Amino acid sequence: MSGGGDGLGPDARAALRRVLDLLAAERASVSSVVDERAWRVHVEDSLTGLEVPELRRARRIADVGAGAGFPGLVLAAALPAARVDLIESVRRKCDFMRRAIAAAGIANARVVNARSEEVAAEDGREAYEAVTARAVGRLSTLAELASPLLVEGGALVAWKGRRDAEEEAQLERAAEALAMRPLRVLDVGGRAGSEYRHLHVVVKSGPTPANLPRKPGIAKKRPKG
Repeated sequence: MSGGGDGLGPDARAALRRVLDLLAAERASVSSVVDERAWRVHVEDSLTGLEVPELRRARRIADVGAGAGFPGLVLAAALPAARVDLIESVRRKCDFMRRAIAAAGIANARVVNARSEEVAAEDGREAYEAVTARAVGRLSTLAELASPLLVEGGALVAWKGRRDAEEEAQLERAAEALAMRPLRVLDVGGRAGSEYRHLHVVVKSGPTPANLPRKPGIAKKRPKG
């Protein structure tokens, strides 16, 4: 498994190798990639988020739909001064992430077994400077989930594949209603787990709209825009 030349210190690199070893040994499937490709597909892909200044300087980060912990666990290892909340509704994935945090000693990561809408309706409302999401949903859905979690001026960083003009137009149409403004798109395919990887950066442009968050699942079923 590779890991040199990725900008990580030796302690962070060793911690993430322990996470991947645990992932490979996991009986319950929490990821489809657990072989020798895992460092590039999970770790290097997650590290591309550090190319976004708004994410790199954030001190409170929410990883929405955290799954097996990517990008959230990698960001926590790379940014020890930040607190990273891994928000995931599926209990077995949360159980895996808790074991991974313990095994790797990533003290600044915390698992939250809940829907992001539930977190945003309680103590997570406007509590984060950055929200991340990888392989979770459409851009307008992600922007809606991120808006009530973010402080004004905070940023959503969404890991997506090929650019989709219709999906981006839907986000533009929904932007005002969500208080979320598309800022830029980074092509990081040469450094990520997929040659088509793009990072979409969307900033919180005003106060959280009074109607957000909607009930859990509605943003995905009936996205705005």
